[in-house]
Amino acid sequence: MSDFNSRHNRAVWFDIAVADLERAAAFYAAVLAIPVHKEQYEDFSFCVLDHDQGNGGCLVVDAEEISTTGPLIYLNVNGRIRDAVDKVAQHGGSVLQDVHAIGPHGCRAVVIDSEGNRIALHSTVDA
Repeated sequence: MSDFNSRHNRAVWFDIAVADLERAAAFYAAVLAIPVHKEQYEDFSFCVLDHDQGNGGCLVVDAEEISTTGPLIYLNVNGRIRDAVDKVAQHGGSVLQDVHAIGPHGCRAVVIDSEGNRIALHSTVDA
């Protein structure tokens, strides 16, 4: 995590619970159009969503924590929200709310990922 991130952002990391790590990695790599890196620490495997110096997160196997309620994580698909939404169903997810405006903050779509989690896809433009 970058120094800028830890000084200026309230949310600095997130874990997304998954049942199948490989399936979830394929879903997020396709929908977000980013690399997803598998990591191993002792006997614990997880996948990190590529984040360079921005806010980061990972996929963690924990089927008991999969949720369609609770906090809603907004993931960046800036400039390609329609393409991202098209990839959701192709990779085992479903669309709860299609692309819609959220006032001066751009637009979002709310989807269920390949594991059953509710997430939001966000873009500053509807493209």
